[in-house]
Amino acid sequence: MVTREEIQKIALLSKLLIPEEELDGLTADMQDIIAFADTIRAAEDLADPDFDSISGACNAFREDEVLPSRPPEEILQNVGGGEDGCFPVRRRM
Repeated sequence: MVTREEIQKIALLSKLLIPEEELDGLTADMQDIIAFADTIRAAEDLADPDFDSISGACNAFREDEVLPSRPPEEILQNVGGGEDGCFPVRRRM
């Protein structure tokens, strides 16, 4: 259980000014956050170590294949032949 005094101490350490009327709300919010973190921690403890994914999908690896590329002249045809065999790029200012 988080207390008002703990919230005030955290605020002091964080150099935050918290109005008195907001302390109850912040205390409740902090308690909810801690309860949620406890729920997540409990779920991790129950997790099946063999569990990999929800859908059961797995990575499909394949060997890399080197395929021939198109000739540079054909590729640079779309930019008017390029400049010295490269794509021209305008400098941004």
